[in-house]
Amino acid sequence: MKPKEFYDVVIEVAIIWPGPIQGRLMHPYLARRAKKQPVTYYHDDLEPVLKRTLGVPLFQEQMLQIAMVMAGFSGTEAEELRRALSFHRSQERMQKVEVKLRRAMEHRRVTPEIIEQIIAAISSFALYGFPESHAISFAILAYGSAYLKAHYPAEFYVSLLNNQPMGFYAPATLVKDARRHGLKVRAVCVERSDWFCTIEQDDTIRLGFCVVQGLRREHAESIVNQRRANAYASIDDFKRRTPLHKAELRTLAEIGALNCFGKNRRDALWEIEKTPWENDLFASIPSRNAEPERALDTRSPLQPMTAIERLHADYSGMQLTTGPHPMSLIRPQLPDVWRATDLVVGQQGQRVVIAGNVICRQRPGTAKGFVFISLEDETGVSNAIVNPALFEKSRLVITQESFLIIEGKLQTTDSVLVVQARSIKALRHERLVGSASYDFH
Repeated sequence: MKPKEFYDVVIEVAIIWPGPIQGRLMHPYLARRAKKQPVTYYHDDLEPVLKRTLGVPLFQEQMLQIAMVMAGFSGTEAEELRRALSFHRSQERMQKVEVKLRRAMEHRRVTPEIIEQIIAAISSFALYGFPESHAISFAILAYGSAYLKAHYPAEFYVSLLNNQPMGFYAPATLVKDARRHGLKVRAVCVERSDWFCTIEQDDTIRLGFCVVQGLRREHAESIVNQRRANAYASIDDFKRRTPLHKAELRTLAEIGALNCFGKNRRDALWEIEKTPWENDLFASIPSRNAEPERALDTRSPLQPMTAIERLHADYSGMQLTTGPHPMSLIRPQLPDVWRATDLVVGQQGQRVVIAGNVICRQRPGTAKGFVFISLEDETGVSNAIVNPALFEKSRLVITQESFLIIEGKLQTTDSVLVVQARSIKALRHERLVGSASYDFH
């Protein structure tokens, strides 16, 4: 990667945070980089400080240099400003420094217009900004992650799945994203899975026992060790040779991990519930009132699971599914709802309706009460912004419902698509079951 390209990533990381800094700093920088806006400076003396960021202050170090150049701050006073910018976003401490900064610039006869511009920039930065060293650290992670996802996607997703809980997205979303990017993800299987998720020879991801709810690791490792010593001949053989509790066996049957024995999920459950007796003399003796052929029939009388029953079993047993996304099962009933991938053809200000599984809710303390919601459907993720009034009106629906329908206006800025919510309601249907949301308040 060339130095200039990496520095572009550093700057991108420095300006991704929403809020006041987004409007005052991010948009001017992006417009200037795209040559849609001329590069200007608050004052000619600030060109050496801001030239590399096109006249827009993006890093903490630049704020300190601005104070030293325009207000004549000493090193000690600049350190006081740095502490104010870093100390838990303290509004009180920041206000005291602003007063000193304003007076110093007035004393140096800086024009009121320039003073207000500089104060506004520093105030916005105090809410979200950070040092350039932090931006570089995040940029390394962002670029490295993007490179791995582009060139080694299977390894990328397996690494994320094997290190849960972590990151911004739940395993269910990672699995769906992997499939949308062309990867095959295969279900947990007692004949093929290890404790961790693995990559098979055809670059297919095999889910590991680590995603199974309630399965103890030592029991999963016993499954693997016994299998390596000698392949399992049947479900009964599997039951005899592993130390699993009945609840663990039921979960494996319900998620399809025992289908490798030629059984569907209900058949496997039937086999799990049977209690064999050692040296049972009557096991193969027909009942007096039964036909001989039927007496020897060991097949389950249960009907196979339907698609929706398999979906519910997957989310109950793993909090994810390798099957269809829940939204795809009810899509025909939502003709007016836009899919996430449809939003790219929408126009600025157009009324749209989106729906999906809530995978993230954010309400930053510095966002003045605005809430950010991410909805996942079968095509991807769409994002909505909820103003404080609508949030208070629909608080219970927003915070408690797993699936939402949001109507609002589409905002498109530099390829970023966001729906400005006007109304929100719950999306309820027997076919809908999804992953839990990662909420940040």
